[in-house]
Amino acid sequence: MAALFPDSYFHIGGDEVNGKQWDANPQIQDFKRSHGLKSNNELQAYFTKRLEKIVSQLHKNMVGWDEILTPGMPNNIVIQSWRGPGSLAAAAKQGYRGLLSNGYYIDLMWSAARHYAVDPMSEATADLTPEEKRHILGGEATMWSEYVGPETIDSRIWPRTAAIAEKLWSPSDVRDVNSMYARLAQISWRLDSLGLTHNTDYIPMLQRIANDEDTAPLRVLADVVEPVKGYRDQFARFKPTSTDPLNRLVDAARPESDAAREFSNLVDSFLAGQCKDAALSARLRRLLTKWHENNLEPLIEKSFLLQEIAPLAQNLSLISSAGLQAIDYIDRGEEPADNWKTEQLALVQEAQQPTSAQLLIMVASPIQRLVEASSGGACHSTK
Repeated sequence: MAALFPDSYFHIGGDEVNGKQWDANPQIQDFKRSHGLKSNNELQAYFTKRLEKIVSQLHKNMVGWDEILTPGMPNNIVIQSWRGPGSLAAAAKQGYRGLLSNGYYIDLMWSAARHYAVDPMSEATADLTPEEKRHILGGEATMWSEYVGPETIDSRIWPRTAAIAEKLWSPSDVRDVNSMYARLAQISWRLDSLGLTHNTDYIPMLQRIANDEDTAPLRVLADVVEPVKGYRDQFARFKPTSTDPLNRLVDAARPESDAAREFSNLVDSFLAGQCKDAALSARLRRLLTKWHENNLEPLIEKSFLLQEIAPLAQNLSLISSAGLQAIDYIDRGEEPADNWKTEQLALVQEAQQPTSAQLLIMVASPIQRLVEASSGGACHSTK
């Protein structure tokens, strides 16, 4: 391995050792007793120190996750922290160099904005002395491959990783999310020109899932949904294996919906303007009407791969109708009945829950803001 990769750093892993196999192995238990090792943590530390000597002899700097930091480890190792700034700061105080990955796990499907808000020099690391801060090398985005294949891997990495890269090479006071997104859109198309497939594989995957060349109705839905977030929800139905075909809508859907983010921004602008902008109202109506009237039934009947999205499509139609009614009340300056608001908010809350398709309707939250504004909100106080 050392001969294959010329880089001076060599990652050994070392995280989340549960010790179950060690506890069940009589030879390993004998080894622990003969070497005076009282716990599995001590056994791992023994192994890591042996490994560090081998790595060092090969003229490499050993990198490992938080767990390799144990008393007696040489100070030339690098700690990669999945636990967060607190763990990174603790290592720096002991004289160890470190990298932050907590907050940069792109396989968790979080937005570029959420990753952009993470800074290796924040929270606990911000309180380090100037000398200790020099031990913080930066950060590294991490991508795990349980749910990726050749068609999907680029879309799971790009363009969000470009936002992480910018955060890592920028001063800490660079935080303008809107500016970041404007530039991220340009970077995305430039990445296309380099041959990456995060955009180009989207339509072919939808065509195959729909069993139809006309994917327009499916794309209306796909453009405003995102895969569920975090490992708990991702693994809620099954634990993936290498034989999974990755041929569902959740596989084709992008980690972040640009259409939903843009709609959310339109809603915020509309409400910030006290709901008086007729042009914004018209734009919101057009989008909500498109989602409400989108008919996916013919495609769902044609493709068994789409049967699981039927409840999702219905929820999008229902909450879009609620959004349209909310704008009607706002434009007329009328207060809706209390039971109407309660019923619509219940629909929106239900639509925000993950379905068996493991997808989230990302326009649900801004529609909720419209419904809330239609009843007793700032929009009525200025009429």
